[in-house]
Amino acid sequence: MKHGLLIDMDGVVYVGDELIPGADKFIARLLADNVPFTFMTNSSQRTPLEIVRKLKRLGIEVTESHVYTSAMATGKFLATHAPNGTVYVLGEGGLVTSLHESGLTMVETDPEFVVLGEGRNFTLEMVQRAVNMILGGAKFIITNRDPSPRKPGWNNLGITAVTAMIEEATGRKAFSIGKPSPVMFRAARKVLDLETEGTTVIGDTMDTDIQGGIQLGYRTILVLSGISKKEHLDRYAFKPDLVVSSVGEISFPLKWWK
Repeated sequence: MKHGLLIDMDGVVYVGDELIPGADKFIARLLADNVPFTFMTNSSQRTPLEIVRKLKRLGIEVTESHVYTSAMATGKFLATHAPNGTVYVLGEGGLVTSLHESGLTMVETDPEFVVLGEGRNFTLEMVQRAVNMILGGAKFIITNRDPSPRKPGWNNLGITAVTAMIEEATGRKAFSIGKPSPVMFRAARKVLDLETEGTTVIGDTMDTDIQGGIQLGYRTILVLSGISKKEHLDRYAFKPDLVVSSVGEISFPLKWWK
């Protein structure tokens, strides 16, 4: 059976602009052994090319084919369910690019969908316009429900905060595409041409990476180099197949690769 990996980025490969020790060697080993993998990230701001360039600065050389973002998953979802549809976008480069490449048309009036992604450049006036569009019948889609890190000086409210504002103003719940939604997990798996039994998720977050993988029947590996802490794992009703300090501790082939 073919086996491959869906790998989160922030907290697994790097933290901010710092490479996690051993991550570069881990990815180099995957490339040398021809193990199929993609970096599956909830970020919708950056294009795959921008992500590849950041990884290169950190010493990891991959191609755009190794990146799958929530923006790409959103574009694919809309292209499937509303081919050539119209959208009003609250978001930035990566999301705008993916929607355009998926055949969606961005409009300023009467859209079929309002799509929200990460961003710092949209205004309260634009949010109000989105509210009116949703009240007028547009469907509300968000690239993910990642929360704000709640740190002083943070320059991005986080999608969850903006989503809550729009949901409260409209009384409509957003449909989320990114992790832990099965929409993104399935789409990323299919890009690698993997079956459920051959898919392993590596992530640092129990609530997104691990939960989403388990719900779809994927194998899961939790790394403790990011958000989740070992002492908090007993709080969850589910558990990963493997827990390691960082990706540098993972050895291949994995015990369930048969």
